Amino acid sequence: MWFLIKGAFWFSLVLVMLPIFDQDATDRLSQEKGVELTDALGAAAGVISYATDLCTEKPDVCAKSAETFTTLGTRAREGARVAYTYLDTQFADEAATKKADTVLTGTVATKVDAKNEIRNIPIPVPRPKA
Repeated sequence: MWFLIKGAFWFSLVLVMLPIFDQDATDRLSQEKGVELTDALGAAAGVISYATDLCTEKPDVCAKSAETFTTLGTRAREGARVAYTYLDTQFADEAATKKADTVLTGTVATKVDAKNEIRNIPIPVPRPKA
């Protein structure tokens, strides 16, 4: 999730900087009223203050947003795992993939959960060195 936030930040920064390379865009932007740095910093401080006050006034909103970010982070992590698995099957060495699959399926740990049921947990193996 944090990767997506950082990616969005850097992408928006690139979009803000692109008009520097186009003279027509630079001319149009110079005619518009700009924002002072102190005004922007004051607005950012106000947003942070408002967010912290919101959490003290309504803690359930902060709890739900924390759950939402946790869920989004879990889904993003699983999406990255799926993408990695797909790319690994497309570009990995065939012999190394078979060896890793054999080791992974043959090695499991057991765990007893709250209901005293035994669960199998796959143990991750290190990637083969190419």
